[in-house]
Amino acid sequence: MTISISDSAVPASDRGAASDQNAGTITSGVELDVDEFGPHFGAELRGIDVANASDDEVRAIRRALIDYKVIVLRDQQLDDAAHIDFGRRIGDLTVGHPVWDSGDVPDEVYSLDSADNGFADVWHTDVTFMPRPPLGSILRPVVLPRNGGDTNWADAELAYRSLSEPIRTLIDGLTAVHDGSREFGYYLKQRRGGKGNEWDGAEVTELTPVSHPVVRVHPETGRKSLFVNPGFTSHIEGVSDAESRGILDLLYAHLTKPEHIVRHRWRLGDLVLWDNRNTVHYANRDYGDSRRVMHRITLRGDEPVGPVA
Repeated sequence: MTISISDSAVPASDRGAASDQNAGTITSGVELDVDEFGPHFGAELRGIDVANASDDEVRAIRRALIDYKVIVLRDQQLDDAAHIDFGRRIGDLTVGHPVWDSGDVPDEVYSLDSADNGFADVWHTDVTFMPRPPLGSILRPVVLPRNGGDTNWADAELAYRSLSEPIRTLIDGLTAVHDGSREFGYYLKQRRGGKGNEWDGAEVTELTPVSHPVVRVHPETGRKSLFVNPGFTSHIEGVSDAESRGILDLLYAHLTKPEHIVRHRWRLGDLVLWDNRNTVHYANRDYGDSRRVMHRITLRGDEPVGPVA
């Protein structure tokens, strides 16, 4: 099977039937070998060295990111500088995190170190508690436990599509509040003295809750996806607390059904990109006292927009 990704990304559901090996080729001036994780999203791109990638290869990776939502590239020999350089070829970068101090790493790097509470064992979409959450993230392992520490991604676009029509109609017009203070408020106040990092041109001194549509329209494809997550979404506006909990619990249970999820087992040299606008993810915390260190950079995003009434 040959997959051709043009300037307008092709919806995964329209790519056609997979081959027996569930693999294909992406063509964008060059050909990339693709091993699809499943019929809907996730893929490994093989045979590419991102540190020496041509412009055509980078364009193919960027287009594949939109199509597959989660991309794995193996055997990449990158340090922080090369990681950042590659990210800048994909898009504009933010600082590593709005409030977290990752220590002796470049400003663009967010270091998730299990020795310093660097866990991500709750389903979440990165930094949705800011007005302009990241477009996407690019993650690589630095220290891995002997086993465990896999990362799971759920396809929020597929989850929206597979809801019944009455539920889609209900949630299309809803807005939810995202609150970073639940996770980072104490840290910002006590460990950073109320002075976080610069995000979108301003120093973060407080984490004021923000509102985003429950259903987000992807700015590049026009497709809808669920845009709520247990990590940062506090409640739905305009409904009772009981109704908010009921709606969110329904959406979270549906979003994390096994058929909406892909799982990645890390090894050193991996580089994973994901579209932060239509996925949620969860890092397994199943490695005991072993250490796990991951370095992440994020691509600058835009303000989420919901369906037009």
